[in-house]
Amino acid sequence: MHRKRHATEEGITGWFVGRVPGDWFTETPEVSYDREEILVVGRLEDVAVGDDASESTRAAARSGRIKQHREATREERMRIDREAQHRFGKKVSWGAECGDVRELFTTVSLPMMTRLRMPERQVLDTLVEAGVARSRSHALAWCVRLVAENQSEWIEGLRQALTGVERARAGGPTVV
Repeated sequence: MHRKRHATEEGITGWFVGRVPGDWFTETPEVSYDREEILVVGRLEDVAVGDDASESTRAAARSGRIKQHREATREERMRIDREAQHRFGKKVSWGAECGDVRELFTTVSLPMMTRLRMPERQVLDTLVEAGVARSRSHALAWCVRLVAENQSEWIEGLRQALTGVERARAGGPTVV
């Protein structure tokens, strides 16, 4: 069980790169993870719809290619999922990209508990009342996505700093 909690990014990525059949994607799949979930997204060969095809035709064809891939790989993805859950102790989610269309399927959606004071609740309620969000939960998810999009450089800097902290911890003394 100790190995599951401390699986390295290289170990998880390497395992999936080696385990996912080589003919599924046109390039090495993108593998990312957090405490609960591993997300594997691969690029599919683009569709040939002709130079005169509209953007909506292209998008529909690409979405269709992703759906076809999802259906064709379902059983093997489920096998890989079971192996990975046993090995890493995390749920596995999948997605595919075709051209500029990216679709995620079987992704994990987790409830998060938080305590908000009145000013924060009022922000969420305003988003709900304005029709921007369906609920406080949806409004909070919307806010998180907005911060991720608009502060991506800052968040990436934090991630890089955390990677340095993890390396320093790994190089430190072993506690028995």
